[in-house]
Amino acid sequence: MGISGGTLAYTTAGVGAPVLLIHGLGGSQGTWDQVVDALATGYRVIAPDLPGHGQSDAAAGDYSLGAYASALRDLLVALGHRSATIVGHSLGGGIAMQFAYQFPDRADRLVLISSGGLGPQLTPMLRAATLPGAETVVANLACLPEGLTRRLLSAASILPGLVARPDAGALARGLHQLGRSGPRRTFIRTARTVINWRGQTVSATQHLRQLVGLPVLLAWGSDDRTIPPHHHRAVASLLARPQLIEISGAGHFPHETAPAQLVPAVLEFLASTTAFRYSEARWRRLLQLDLDAATTSRDRR
Repeated sequence: MGISGGTLAYTTAGVGAPVLLIHGLGGSQGTWDQVVDALATGYRVIAPDLPGHGQSDAAAGDYSLGAYASALRDLLVALGHRSATIVGHSLGGGIAMQFAYQFPDRADRLVLISSGGLGPQLTPMLRAATLPGAETVVANLACLPEGLTRRLLSAASILPGLVARPDAGALARGLHQLGRSGPRRTFIRTARTVINWRGQTVSATQHLRQLVGLPVLLAWGSDDRTIPPHHHRAVASLLARPQLIEISGAGHFPHETAPAQLVPAVLEFLASTTAFRYSEARWRRLLQLDLDAATTSRDRR
């Protein structure tokens, strides 16, 4: 489908209220293969390749969370959906939160799986993607046979803070997709918009505070070494009634490695919550509270 000057590849399945699945950095819609059929039993599932990822055309020079959120808004509009439940994994979680903040009238619920944008800490492997020469290194790694990459990543799981053993296969498949120059360039440029050598540079927690009343499910693996599990626990304390699921032994890709634990929780969340309804009056009151707090802080100085 032509979106924002390019073609956006996507897959749909099922009938019912729409559920939009957003993959992570350097990934593709294929990351959702283990969950699409189960969700499609009662919902209209939409799984796109983000601009520049998978089979979608490259972004038009803008690799920000806001640009990705706008492209997904356009996709929903083109498909005739007024709003949707937004499910995001890793970078996709950051995009999901940005989508809800930019287009609150189009977000029914949020499901954040191993989400980025909730704190600064991040695996050194992704921080290294922002360094000079990273694109050449990634290109060389992507040329390795996928099976060899999987074995190397499995071996690296013995080192602290690098790779969870269950994630070796998903990471190897993702790296293999970066063998093409287009997705590889998108991977590096997108990484540099949200990461530097110290860690994550973009926080979306303020967005969640503004979205009072939006149903949120936070899901993560207890052995996630890409994004620390404590990010999700800390953010849960900022929300009124979040639903939480921590999957024991899972890493950064619980939708790929532990779908039997994740999917029932998502389906229960969808069935037990009411879609968010945006109120501009409520939005204004929250903005005014933030403005008043900022003004008081300046006055004290």
